[in-house]
Amino acid sequence: MIVVLSIFHNIPSLVGCRFVRLENPIIDASFRYFCASHGIVTVEDFLLHDVEVLAAFADRQTNSDRLKEGITVMLSLVERQCRPWLNGMELLEDLQRNKQNLSTGDRGTDSLLKGGFREGQVTELVGPSSSGKTQFCMQAAASVAEKHAGRVLYLDTGNSFSARRIAQFGSSSDTSLEQKVMSRISCHTVYDIYTMLETLQGLDVTLRSQVQTNVNEHRLRLLVVDSISSLITPILGGSGSQGRALMVAVGYMLKKLAHEHSIAILVTNHTVSAGGEGGKTKPALGETWKSIPHVRLMLSHDHKNSNSTISILKHTSMPSGQTMRITTRKDNR
Repeated sequence: MIVVLSIFHNIPSLVGCRFVRLENPIIDASFRYFCASHGIVTVEDFLLHDVEVLAAFADRQTNSDRLKEGITVMLSLVERQCRPWLNGMELLEDLQRNKQNLSTGDRGTDSLLKGGFREGQVTELVGPSSSGKTQFCMQAAASVAEKHAGRVLYLDTGNSFSARRIAQFGSSSDTSLEQKVMSRISCHTVYDIYTMLETLQGLDVTLRSQVQTNVNEHRLRLLVVDSISSLITPILGGSGSQGRALMVAVGYMLKKLAHEHSIAILVTNHTVSAGGEGGKTKPALGETWKSIPHVRLMLSHDHKNSNSTISILKHTSMPSGQTMRITTRKDNR
């Protein structure tokens, strides 16, 4: 799997599409039949397969040279879709020109993050059950829709979205303005990792088409996934690498959307026991996922006095360990 995993960090929009849609004479009926006989129908299946094992199977066929050429072409098609490298000056100019800060809806958190969420970055909010993660997400959605007049896409994986609760975070008593704000927030339910991949790929296509047609009114500013861990945790069991590869695929798509479309992305993650004594916890999903978010925040809630604290676990431009007490309401999740 060394070859496959080395390109998995750059999975393009080819993921999920069938070979029949790839315009290349080498990817012919014979090659597709060979792949299908090994359970490979889509590009995603191909990336999840051990290429060295597949090449060994190809060696046993009478048309082995052509089949192995097909494998090489498939890898080439994937790599061709990867973003070109950018130098430091180009990245800095893009950051200053196209990436803005978006208010989280909480003054304390905005102060901690020096302005709020950064467009082009994936922010992960980690916390145990009932610590207020969902409330934080809905507050952020209301804030971006109202203060930045931006569209928000809320991907709900656990039936926790509540339009009524989001409306309560609005600061205006004007009914017509409230309706405009709420109309900028869309919610989609996503219950498995495959639907998540399909949704993110579809979003990428939609955003690209909007750019080409100059559709920019109330552009998408914030994407919320609450929670990402509930989709990924079920596929990580066992010793196989497929679940881990799918996790990296989702992570790649999130970072791709954030960077290429200047979107701030907020995902939630639960905590697991860190082992040892003291009852310490750590973010779930392991070391592989750790490299995905640009910013990791830990949310803790003191049920005795109803106070919540948010702290920086990781940030691209700020030291970790800084904390801030934030405003919370009842019915935390």
